[in-house]
Amino acid sequence: MLQGFGTRTVTAIGLVVIAAVAVFLLEWNLQAAIIALVGGIAAALVATGTGDQPIESPRPPEVVPQAPVPHLQEVIEAVLGPVLIVAEGLVTHANAAATGLLGNHIVGGDVRVAIRHPGAAERLASPLATTPQGPTNLVGLGARDQHWEMHVTPATNGQRIVHLIDRTGSYAAERMRVDFVANASHELRTPLASILGYIETLGDDKAGEDAQVRGRFLKIMFDEARRMQRLIEDLISLSRIEAEKYRLPDRAVDLAELVEEVRSELLDAQARRSADIVADLDLGVPAVAGDRAQLSQILHNLIGNAMKYGRAGTPVTVKLWSDRLGMVRISVADEGEGIAPEHLPRLTERFYRVDPGRSRAAGGTGLGLAIVKHIVERHRGRFDVASTVGTGTTVTVMLPPHAKTSPPPSAAARSTNGLSDAIVIKR
Repeated sequence: MLQGFGTRTVTAIGLVVIAAVAVFLLEWNLQAAIIALVGGIAAALVATGTGDQPIESPRPPEVVPQAPVPHLQEVIEAVLGPVLIVAEGLVTHANAAATGLLGNHIVGGDVRVAIRHPGAAERLASPLATTPQGPTNLVGLGARDQHWEMHVTPATNGQRIVHLIDRTGSYAAERMRVDFVANASHELRTPLASILGYIETLGDDKAGEDAQVRGRFLKIMFDEARRMQRLIEDLISLSRIEAEKYRLPDRAVDLAELVEEVRSELLDAQARRSADIVADLDLGVPAVAGDRAQLSQILHNLIGNAMKYGRAGTPVTVKLWSDRLGMVRISVADEGEGIAPEHLPRLTERFYRVDPGRSRAAGGTGLGLAIVKHIVERHRGRFDVASTVGTGTTVTVMLPPHAKTSPPPSAAARSTNGLSDAIVIKR
């Protein structure tokens, strides 16, 4: 009722009312009290006016709109790797990664049935207070050779968050590291033991005085020392290639010219079977974006393998062409015993040999194809091995062409420069 008056007006009227009551009580004259009351209210209204600010009701605090809280399913879907929410031993939520690994039926079921592993069942059956904080390692979940880490975190209302992290790659890398160290140690220890043994033998007066025996022993020692040298050089080369694998080479390299260069080097070094190399080169092949030294290393390794394992007197064919997708392809084919299919997937593993005795006798280190694989990966190319037992093996490398080059102009000149009969030029 008084909301239209100011606070000062209301206060003045209140005082007038009190004065009027006092007049009535003191004089017991009702008429005088009424006159005093009406006159006082009128005077208060005139004196204070009605222009005061009205009494305003208090404003409620400003409410800031809040963003809607994401649903629990949306949250766990954003997590990498399988995630399950468990309440009272039952799976209440699971993201797509979890259902892809364990199956769509796990939601609503017993978590120990969902994750069928003894270690997981024991961990999930224990009370929250006694649950260890570290991860539980699970082997064979999903696939026989997969390694997982299971992390269990307590949540509100007695729930648990189960997070599975795939550690297969880490375990594989560690196994490769251990195998590499063991194989490298073995490969170095074998020639070193041979050298030490022959040195000890030559220290004997009788063996050391025989010139023929001494010469034979010294040759064996020299060959074993050269083998160690090749192995160390390949290890250093492999290390350098791995260190540079993220640096994309960008220089234009003419592969046809490089093939001729490598063949000339092998002829000048009087390498065994170097005369059997036949080059089949296409004039229309563009230059590739690459590292010339590393591409030369690919050719030396592939041609060297073909000469070692191909039959004597058969051609070692080096072919260069462009496919329909514009990729530059170079292949090296031999006519040897071939490789059984079960060995093909492992040929690029370090120190893997199809026939260890024959490989060592031929002077191989077991790292040649591993080096080729890493060089091809650095050049963003592809690498393929095809072999037929009893017929031979063909290794093909596919490389992307250089973005700013056209077919090499030197190719036309080479067709009139009196090339060897082993070089076939295609127009």
